[in-house]
Order: sequence, then structure tokens, then C-alpha cells
Amino acid sequence: MKRTELERRERELRRMEKKKISSGSKESMSVGDYIEALFGLFRYDTEEIFNAKEDESVLELLENMKMEQPEKQWDVIIRKAVNKTKVVQRERAYEELRNLAGVEAGVS
Repeated sequence: MKRTELERRERELRRMEKKKISSGSKESMSVGDYIEALFGLFRYDTEEIFNAKEDESVLELLENMKMEQPEKQWDVIIRKAVNKTKVVQRERAYEELRNLAGVEAGVS
């Protein structure tokens, strides 16, 4: 992924957060918003996602997701964000993110 693409995604995420804060409402992000935000935080190539388990911003987003979304949606958000990257080792990244978020294996 090109650096300009990464910078564009980061700007979009900051705009989303700023818009959410400035609106003054306590509306939670939708499932689609979480999928896009998580996908935007990933650093990856064609093989793997590099920052799936050690990035603080990914952890922070997962914690917000757990507070705002019902438990049955957590697995969906993580799986769709990982699948959107189209990396070869998506199952490994998916498991790392589930462990990081503390999502149970039986939840789906």
C-alpha cells in the first residue's frame, strides 16, 4: 500500500473522529464505521497485516467497539475488516485481533 493511501486513510479517520466529537452527540459509530475505521488502521501488504496485535490505536478502537456495539457484532466487525485487506494470511490476523479484543470463540 502506498504512503499517500495510508495518509489519506489516517486523515479520513481523524475527520470521522473530529466530526463525531464536534457534533456534540453521544451517537455511537455503526458497524460499518467500525469496519472502515479498523481497516483504515491496518498496515499490510499482500501477505499479512503487520500491526494486528501491537498497535495501540487498533487496541483503542477495539475497546471502543466493545463498549458501543453488542457482543454478537464484534466478530463480524473484525472478520470484515480483515477480509477487506485481502491478505493471504487473513485467518492468522483474524485470530490475533480476536485474542486482542477478548472475543470468545463461540461468539458469531
